[in-house]
Amino acid sequence: MFTLAIIKTHKFSLLLVIISVVLYSVFAYHLERTDYLKLVSIYAILFVLFYKLIQLNKENVNFLTAVAFLFRALFILAIPNLSQDFYRFIWDGRMLLEGYNPYLYTPESFISSGKYPIAQAQELYIGMRELNASHFTNYPPVNQLCFSIAALFAGKSIIGSAFVLRLLIIAADFGTLYFGKKLLQKLKLPIYNIFWFILNPFIIIELTGNLHFESVMIFFLVWSLYLLHSQKWKWAAVVFALSIATKLVPLMFLPLFYWWFVKNRNTNIAVYSKQFVEKDVDAISKKKLRNNRIIGMIRLIKFYSIVLITTLLLFAPFFSIQFIDNYSKTVGLWFGNFEFNASIYYLLRNIGYLFRGYNEIAIIGKILPVITILCILYFSLIIKNSNTKQLITAMLFSFTIYLFLSTTVHPWYIATILILGVFTKYKFPLVWSAIIIISYLAYANTDNTENLWVIALEYLVVFSVFIWEVFLKKDKINNI
Repeated sequence: MFTLAIIKTHKFSLLLVIISVVLYSVFAYHLERTDYLKLVSIYAILFVLFYKLIQLNKENVNFLTAVAFLFRALFILAIPNLSQDFYRFIWDGRMLLEGYNPYLYTPESFISSGKYPIAQAQELYIGMRELNASHFTNYPPVNQLCFSIAALFAGKSIIGSAFVLRLLIIAADFGTLYFGKKLLQKLKLPIYNIFWFILNPFIIIELTGNLHFESVMIFFLVWSLYLLHSQKWKWAAVVFALSIATKLVPLMFLPLFYWWFVKNRNTNIAVYSKQFVEKDVDAISKKKLRNNRIIGMIRLIKFYSIVLITTLLLFAPFFSIQFIDNYSKTVGLWFGNFEFNASIYYLLRNIGYLFRGYNEIAIIGKILPVITILCILYFSLIIKNSNTKQLITAMLFSFTIYLFLSTTVHPWYIATILILGVFTKYKFPLVWSAIIIISYLAYANTDNTENLWVIALEYLVVFSVFIWEVFLKKDKINNI
């Protein structure tokens, strides 16, 4: 009777779930990324169904949670079909278990000399492809730990390794759900907002499906923000370091904490001081204000110190001069050599072709990160991020600018702005997660070249919504 009651009450939602289950199953097991029409069509339908599911069940958190788990479970035995990166994950993990430092060797250096240091080395080398195999790994230590766990439990099976990696990612997503809900409650925001991330087809396909470890990085980031908001800033620093040691992305957020520590704990004192100034008896209150700012600066320095020390300790087992050289060169490649799905960079590149006749990535790739850093410093020192909402908003804009100015924007990169958007009033990350699937049309042809008209369409939509929300609508935006 209870089951029948649920079916009657949620029959339309259950229909949406059933259709989604079918489409996710097709996506996971019966789709090649070169089949662009099938790819885009399924994704578009899934996105509409996802939007409708949340719209109909905003108050039914348990139902949405169960659906989120179900959709992820559908991918449990699937081999990623939109990315080959997981082959390198498996390679690194097995190298670690064999006693090799994965930062010191490229897969190509073994295969080209006829050496096979790990199980299924040839299959993994073919799977990751020559470009990936010719470079040193750039995955930080927490990532490497996850890879080694997969190697420990499935050291001779690619499908088994993918299964273990996927379990870790699913666990991280539900950790994000847990701390995301708690942070939304503390910020007095709608709890269902977290499902714009957790139930998003983009997240399910790109992270759970294609095994990108942004999920783990985001879990630690959200957990850290929750601890910070709860005034447990020392533990927040430790967890933030874990986020950095999963993906380096959170490093760019470190300057943004300045105002949170200096002003966050002093708001009442600042108001109190202002009242006393008007009565010409402000000397004591000014002293209190100054002392509190000093305390805030000391806490900020301690926060940075804990983050730095924890991060260095996590990297310490791999440390060597060769590691530093290899790692810095590999990270530098993303700014000076690779290009994919870029926006402003592509415009500048075309201008370079016009005036110089060749690709200026070597120059432009060095200038754009400097502009990004200047923008982050502006958000850090000029914009007063004195509460958690303002801090998260500053993180959102900082990383969005980074993506707008990047030479390479793989789809899974926007997972970070999608989770940050959950805690703000801005919806452009949600729109971007809907449209970014068209970047995969680059794989529709044999030479994997991008159609710049398709990229232009993607960024026309993204920039239009961004400008509308940030500069035109401002504070008039309501929740979806």
